[in-house]
Amino acid sequence: MYEERNDEIEIDLRELFFVLLGKIWIIILVTALGLGISAGYTMAFVKPIYSSTSWMYVLSKSTSITSLTDLQMGTSLTQDYQVFITSRPVLDQVIDELELDLTYAQLAKNITVENPTSSRFLKITVNYPDPYMARTIVDKVSDVSAKCMGDIMETKGPNVLDYGHVPEAPTSPSLTKNALIGAILGFVLSVGCIVVVYLMNDAIQTSEDVEKYLGINTLGLIPLEEGVSKRSTRGHDKDAAKARKQKRKNAKKKAASATER
Repeated sequence: MYEERNDEIEIDLRELFFVLLGKIWIIILVTALGLGISAGYTMAFVKPIYSSTSWMYVLSKSTSITSLTDLQMGTSLTQDYQVFITSRPVLDQVIDELELDLTYAQLAKNITVENPTSSRFLKITVNYPDPYMARTIVDKVSDVSAKCMGDIMETKGPNVLDYGHVPEAPTSPSLTKNALIGAILGFVLSVGCIVVVYLMNDAIQTSEDVEKYLGINTLGLIPLEEGVSKRSTRGHDKDAAKARKQKRKNAKKKAASATER
């Protein structure tokens, strides 16, 4: 009759720390490899995206700074204009005039319209792989939307406060950010693999392991010969095994030659 026993895995954090410390070169190598792969992939395969921004200021038909009604009307119009800028009539006209090889949905996906809190300003941003086309598109969207808003809503259209500028650097992807993510993934992967191998290693190597896992007290230890390491003894054992194997082969050869005679 066998007794069931639930063995709990105890993790010696101090021992685990020294295991990781002993494998530090592997951790550094995999971390550097992750950083290099991520940075190389970003530079070689990820297409850079440039952003250009224009600003518009919304006015009511009869603007009066001292009129509370006009201020409230301007705020309401700002919210309406924010939706109107990415509407199909505006973007279809932009696509036709610039002869873009884009659909309405594709262009709308690359345009963001923001309204800063408690203001009547509209911020229009266009993201595009070509920095010059990004500026051209955002300027055209500003002009077309301002004109269409005035005609359709029968009110004075917003004024373009500032047209877009040609971006000097891409807004995405971030090489530094992607490289850092790759390094972190490499670090986590290497440490995780080392920890898993450590936890799955149930080999008994020391007298403490014998007492810990088998519950048997060790009566004594057989020391190695002075100046001889474990590796050298293992190598000696291998050499001895090879020698014995060779002797057996030679004995078989001699026996075979004797029977032939």
